[in-house]
Parts: sequence; C-alpha cells; structure tokens
Amino acid sequence: MNSTPTALNRILLTLLGLKLLAVGLLLVLLATVPAIAAWWHSWSAAAWSSANDAFNATRFPGRPESWLWMVVALVLLVLIGLMVAWVAQQGKGRSNLLASEYDPGEVPGDIRIGAGVAEQALKQALAGRPDLASSSVTTYDVKGTPTLKIRLLPRQGVAPHLLAAEVSGLVDALDAVVGRKTPVLIHIGAGARTRFGRAERVR
Repeated sequence: MNSTPTALNRILLTLLGLKLLAVGLLLVLLATVPAIAAWWHSWSAAAWSSANDAFNATRFPGRPESWLWMVVALVLLVLIGLMVAWVAQQGKGRSNLLASEYDPGEVPGDIRIGAGVAEQALKQALAGRPDLASSSVTTYDVKGTPTLKIRLLPRQGVAPHLLAAEVSGLVDALDAVVGRKTPVLIHIGAGARTRFGRAERVR
C-alpha cells in the first residue's frame, strides 16, 4: 500500500548479496589455493602500477595533485545523494489523518480525526484475543484517501474467514463512530509464531 520501491530494494539487496558472496569466495580461495594467491599478488601489483600511472598522467600542470581526486569526490557525493534519496523513499505513504471535514456551523472550521484514533481503537479491540498471535493497524494515504491496513497473524487452526468477518464487524463499528466509511485492507498472514504457537485453552 505504501510507495516503498520494493522491486528496487530487492535488486539492490541481490546485487549486494552477490558482491559479498564473491568477496567471501575470493578470500577463501586466497587463503586455501596457493595459485590464486600468487595470481592475486601479481594482479594487484599491476593494478596499483596502472593506478599510479593514471594519477601521474592527470596531474595539474606544475602541481603534484591529480584532478582524478576531484572526479572521485564528485562521484562519491552523487552516490551519497542517491543513497539519501533511496532512504527517503522507504516507508512512504503513511498517513496521520483518518478523516477531515469542513463544518460551516456557528464557528466554521475543519474537523480532523487523527489516524491514531482508529489505530488505537482497533488495537485495543484485537488485543488479548487467544486466536491471534499478533496484530497491527496502520493508516496509509492511497491516492489521497486515508486507508487502514489491518495485519493479522492468527494461531494455527483459526478459520480465516471467521476472523475476517469479526474484524469487519469492528471496522463497521468504527465507521459508525467516525461517521464515514473508511477503506480497509485486512491482511491475514502466517509465520513461525502461528505455526509453533498455540492458543490458550480454558478448562
């Protein structure tokens, strides 16, 4: 529901994982295979010599400094800017407002209901239920409309359709209190807590 770039995150994580895997494999080969270690020493020496030649060829006239350092610094600044922009995109779409309406009464003004009202009310209604391992309620802004996402982790053996019907009843009661209908996404998942946990029993 939010605008987090999930596909981009997965691509970056895949690339980072492959790079770390390659580095780890190279370190293991360097420590265990003498031929790889000898090749690495010769290659690194040649690479270092080529780098020194490149810096020597790009020195400012009459000065020992190379302008390649400026290029490296500029690339690093661009990389930092891209990383900041990527971090800023994570988790976007959250909303702190559930409803807003203009009241032209004796004292005209806007009436606003915060998202925390719905979130806390539903969390309190779902808390302590023996058929739930965990639950969370979050408000998102979907195309300008506040929308609730209710995430439920039922315990093993709980019928999902019955649980969804009960939660829908809670949402209907919330709509009656707020005075308007709020779009809701009910997500019923499963995880290790639902597989290995068990509901409390009353004898």
